[in-house]
Amino acid sequence: MAIHLEEFQELVDELPSGAQDVLRASWNEAARAFSSRGLDNFLKGAAALHQLGRGEELVITYLQSMPELARAIGEDVLPDLVNFLLAMASKTSGQVLALIAATAPLAGQRLGDEELFRQFLSVLSLMLAQAPRGLRPMLENLERLLSQLTLGGLRRWAQWGAQAYKADFDGQVAYFSLQSPDALSMLQQERKGTLFVDVQRRLNIYLRAMWGRDFFMRPTAGDYENREGLKPFIERYVIHIADAYDDFRPLGPDTPSEQIVSALDVYRAAANHCAAHLVFTTEPLSMQALSPLQIGLIEVIEDARVEALAIAQFPNMREAWLALQPPADYSEPKTVGDLLNRLARALLEEHSADPHPWVQQGVAHFRAQPDLLDAKFSWNVGIDLSHPLVALDLPEYNRRTDGLRALYRDDNRAIWELEEYDEAQALQATWETQQQVRRKVSVMEMVNEVDNEFAGDDAQEVWILPTEFYLDQEGVTINSLEGRPPISEPFHYPEWDYQIQLDRPSWATVLERHPPVGDLAVIDAILAEHKPVVSRLKFLIESMIPQGLQRIRRQEDGDDIDIDAAVRAMTDVRMGVQPDPRIMVRLKRAQRDLAVMVLLDMSESSNDKVRGHDYSVLDLTRAATVLLAEALQRIGDPFAIHGFCSDGRHDVHYYRFKDFDQPYGDLARARLAGMKGSYSTRMGAALRHAGHYLEQQPKRKKICFVVTDGEPADNDVRDPQYLRHDTKRAVEQLLQQGVTVYALSLDPHADLYVSRIFGVKNFTVIDKVERLPEKLPMLYMSLTR
Repeated sequence: MAIHLEEFQELVDELPSGAQDVLRASWNEAARAFSSRGLDNFLKGAAALHQLGRGEELVITYLQSMPELARAIGEDVLPDLVNFLLAMASKTSGQVLALIAATAPLAGQRLGDEELFRQFLSVLSLMLAQAPRGLRPMLENLERLLSQLTLGGLRRWAQWGAQAYKADFDGQVAYFSLQSPDALSMLQQERKGTLFVDVQRRLNIYLRAMWGRDFFMRPTAGDYENREGLKPFIERYVIHIADAYDDFRPLGPDTPSEQIVSALDVYRAAANHCAAHLVFTTEPLSMQALSPLQIGLIEVIEDARVEALAIAQFPNMREAWLALQPPADYSEPKTVGDLLNRLARALLEEHSADPHPWVQQGVAHFRAQPDLLDAKFSWNVGIDLSHPLVALDLPEYNRRTDGLRALYRDDNRAIWELEEYDEAQALQATWETQQQVRRKVSVMEMVNEVDNEFAGDDAQEVWILPTEFYLDQEGVTINSLEGRPPISEPFHYPEWDYQIQLDRPSWATVLERHPPVGDLAVIDAILAEHKPVVSRLKFLIESMIPQGLQRIRRQEDGDDIDIDAAVRAMTDVRMGVQPDPRIMVRLKRAQRDLAVMVLLDMSESSNDKVRGHDYSVLDLTRAATVLLAEALQRIGDPFAIHGFCSDGRHDVHYYRFKDFDQPYGDLARARLAGMKGSYSTRMGAALRHAGHYLEQQPKRKKICFVVTDGEPADNDVRDPQYLRHDTKRAVEQLLQQGVTVYALSLDPHADLYVSRIFGVKNFTVIDKVERLPEKLPMLYMSLTR
């Protein structure tokens, strides 16, 4: 359900009246940019800044700027920015603090990464310490500076000005406002050719077109002391790439123009190389018992292996990568690094001309291997080539100075199974839920060998008695005294991560629970209250109930003769006219081939009272479901009524009020009477589980009605877009299985997201929630007629 400003009234009351007006005017924008936790931090930050006593302008600027910052790089940086403003309040004026808040979205957009934004705050802290008078003019020119400089370049430019004009306050203002020759000269000196943020969108489109999938990329800042950027690297399936590249000149300043590689082509080469690792490096390699030389050599072979596989699909990549290799140098090698770089180039060349025997041996050994897709290929070839390399009279291998010099190559951390971080185990721990073992044992085994009778639901092994265990002295079972409601075996479902464009396998766990039983009088009261609706439904139901056999006339083949059509045909024959051959009647049995699932959102927000009334959203959901169930019972369509809520991805509660093969009797009604709202709304996992039951129905048409009062959300998800994309993915997967998902939303603001999740024609938003009991049955009639 949409988050309303009134839910944070205590925090709002702490703000000045002008800030409250601004907040109300921009609340819808803030609610779309932040999660519920982010909104709480957002308002707490505004209250903290107000308590500084630096004027209302600071608070208003903060309220207006932070949603844009959150959209640019995420909401996690808000606490860092607020803490920075609070720490700097004693060192500068409120106007400068407001200017920092106002320019924060610009910095976030240009830097493109939350970690770089935190480093940007450290640059501002350095400015306040060394050249406080230059901070305001620098912030006023920040757009021009960040459009030409990397974060490292900005830091070096600022440090030079702070040191040069340490005692010249007027000079500080002129330098940082870009009005002095020194400022422009240093700006030109630190300027980089192409910034990552300017080409990121083009790179994303390029990689998608080349590889047929999306890759998530983030910029990294280079060393603050020089202009060299970090080597690309892959961490947790994210490509980290330098925040800027100059045009590559392999021969230095004297490089002919035709040999200059543009910075955009450098980005493409680096991105393609990392993408090849992500596609073709399927298993990590072990570092155990390897020397540094063997590790470096295996990395050379692995780079060549994935590039060879990529070139097999995209032949032009060879020339793009070769253009960024160090120029060929066939002189006598002086270090191991010289030979490694020559081997890397030779393996990339289609026909290598390198005369060195060891390089020739490496190329021959590489190309003699039968299967480039073998996970142990690089490890085996690298070990084999390391022995003759050690025998050469060269200085000992130094990983820092003897590494690969090609600008586009990554640091290969992703190919190794490191002891301090075993990615395979981490993936298993986070993406694959550990399967719990459940054993059925005898009474004596339970009594004599049980280890811990108070173990929780997360125990590795659970023992179960096949029958209830009665206590003689009390005459009751242990379960009735100390037990908890039973839950089903866990159902594990994948979940779509839109940032990496991959399904997280076995990410969400659905646990079925027995729904509590309520008072049947609640259901009787619903039917009595909505008696006019029930009366109107009777007429619609009679028109939808199958009426036995239907006669389809004017058929060429059929089950009987249509007397009227036969008489007309004979008359045409007597008159010499071509008769109509369609003189048969086909008998068709009228029956509805349909299965319906009603999936109810039972999250905590459903307990909210409807505005202006004393009943809750859950009460209306129950009433609508009861009326729909009565209608379905009369029509005869097989249907099921299930509900869900969630307490994190490991515990999605799923309730089966009525299954397809169960009658809609007193038990199902009592379960609906006892339904309660709690926890959150992990809708994607619930939809996949509902699809599991719909898939078992031998019907031609299958419909899943989702009745919800808000957007997908959960207590362990902070990105408001994450579960929206996962639910959309679940809807698309169900559609591929022949299941139509239709949403009935009780959130008046649902138009902002529900059409993107369920499709333009597959949702209805009910602005007046009290009309739900009437709308739902009527909607079903119109969709399934």
